Amino acid sequence: MKFRALLAALAIASTASAQTIDDSVFIAAREAFRQGDANRLQSAVARIGDHPLAIYAENYRLRNLLARNDDSGIPAFLITHDGTHAAERLRADWLRWLARRSTWNLIESEYPRLLAPEAEVTCLFQQARWARGERSALDEASPLWLTMLEPPEGCQPLLVSLVNSGRISTDDAWNRARLQIEANRPQWARRTLDLLPAGRAPDAKQYDNAVNNAMSYLARQTGDWHGTRNGRELTAIAIRYVAANDPSAAARELERRESQLQAGEAHWAWSQIALQAARKHHPETLKWYGRAGRSTLSEENHQWKVRSALRATDWGAVRTAIEAMPPTLANRPEWVYWLGRAYKAGGRLSEADALFARIAGEAHFYGNLADEELGRVVLPPPRTTPPSNDEMQAARRHADLQRALTLFRLDMRTEAVREWNWALRGMSDRELLAAAELARQQQIWDRAINTAERTRNEHDYTLRFLSPFAEQIRPVARQQSVDDAWVYGLMRQESRFITNARSSVGASGLMQLMPATARWVAKKIGLEDFHPSRVNDTDVNILLGTSYMRMVMENLDNHPVLASAAYNAGPGRARRWRAEQTIEGAIYAETIPFTETRDYVKKVMSNAVYYSALFNGRPDSLKTRLGVVTPASDAPPKERDLP
Repeated sequence: MKFRALLAALAIASTASAQTIDDSVFIAAREAFRQGDANRLQSAVARIGDHPLAIYAENYRLRNLLARNDDSGIPAFLITHDGTHAAERLRADWLRWLARRSTWNLIESEYPRLLAPEAEVTCLFQQARWARGERSALDEASPLWLTMLEPPEGCQPLLVSLVNSGRISTDDAWNRARLQIEANRPQWARRTLDLLPAGRAPDAKQYDNAVNNAMSYLARQTGDWHGTRNGRELTAIAIRYVAANDPSAAARELERRESQLQAGEAHWAWSQIALQAARKHHPETLKWYGRAGRSTLSEENHQWKVRSALRATDWGAVRTAIEAMPPTLANRPEWVYWLGRAYKAGGRLSEADALFARIAGEAHFYGNLADEELGRVVLPPPRTTPPSNDEMQAARRHADLQRALTLFRLDMRTEAVREWNWALRGMSDRELLAAAELARQQQIWDRAINTAERTRNEHDYTLRFLSPFAEQIRPVARQQSVDDAWVYGLMRQESRFITNARSSVGASGLMQLMPATARWVAKKIGLEDFHPSRVNDTDVNILLGTSYMRMVMENLDNHPVLASAAYNAGPGRARRWRAEQTIEGAIYAETIPFTETRDYVKKVMSNAVYYSALFNGRPDSLKTRLGVVTPASDAPPKERDLP
């Protein structure tokens, strides 16, 4: 038996050694590709053998050749590896290369073989059809004019073709520019207006002044500013930029000029003042929306009109604003729920219940609230049968998942996530659960969660709401007197339990602590020998993060909604976002001005309900957790220096 054990150990050691050698060959191929060294790359590809990432190494070789204007090996690779993520990416890159050479016939024949084409590559396909004289190609592309406000490079020629074909009018150009201005993309708006025929585009210097020096632009207007469309439109744009800083000042400027604007121009300007005011929780927002008349609002503006009505607890205005939304927008869960609440407030109970029933049972913030409106409890559904040994073996043998796991092992997270997600396409619930369990076993927590969330009929909420590091997190949460379900709900949203996660702004670790916050908390709690390099240490990160959660809770009325907002956007903002009157916690969350924070708070609070149910074996109430948020003046902060 000892001899057999020794042989097994030697076999394992030999396999690990071979794997390390293979990994080193792949890494050499990747580095050679990055450096553009064709000879070293060719040598590595020849030596890589049957390594799981051999397909990636060959992909690197072909992309290196493509950069040298040689695409001869690509068709054979695409045939051999059809259906893989590597083939999909290479085919898309090849189509971009072909488009630069106007090889439209190949683009037309290869595009249909893509399984999940990107928007830019679809544009190239439509451009290819247009080049062949197929007029319907531009008809299909026309909706992009008002939806693709920051077009990728490959889509810009298509948009130019829309203009040159006469499908885009001056009104269409200004409508697109207005949407881009509303989204604070002035340079893209200028590029749109530059597509207008000669003499119709606004003067570049005047445009820049209207955007960058709005109040000065308005003050220096000549007496005939309203004599041309360009003059009137630039005035409306300038008013929008004044409103970004001071909606009241913008309203005064517009009132002086409204009679000299055409109705559509004035209504758009009022809608922009109202939008900026809504994001600032200005008390006159609804009045300014009223002055916008029946102008066509963007999706963003429709939503802020509802939020401003919620903030004022004007249920009639909530109902009217949602009923005026385009159907695709009104059918989103948040607006289904709030319309149900508006109907309920107006006594239309059966209609309200019908709306709640449409989203009840869905595992999100508004699905939870709808359940409670119908008198139901929020509980995870019964756990389905765990994956069998055969199902797990199939997951382990899945070639795409094997490649993803290898990429994770080599710390190529971006490529690994793409490969993993590609593998999940078309999987059944049973296959998804096996893949999620495989990720859990490998401690790739984020993929386990995201994969389990994709199931349609069979669910395992212990995978959706994983609770790793329990021996470290839950005792510290108790010591800090913070709810462990809330801690897990926040951590799940912050990092998906990736210990070395780092955000674009520099937040680190499981609890995504900013360096300044980590230093401040460490000093406050007297953590000895703290150094910024320790912030990714799991124990230190948990201690600092839960300590900060306790501090923001104590600073903000022990209210988890306010504290969650503070954790993401800062205590000062969470405090300023309170209303002048007591409002529901759900309304506070829905009217948070920052899209990221608004989405974050909703998910953290819904997560906490599920974690509480899983930890305690009984339902929890989201409405109780949300409670009400009182005016800031009713609860002065205990400590204003929280970071």
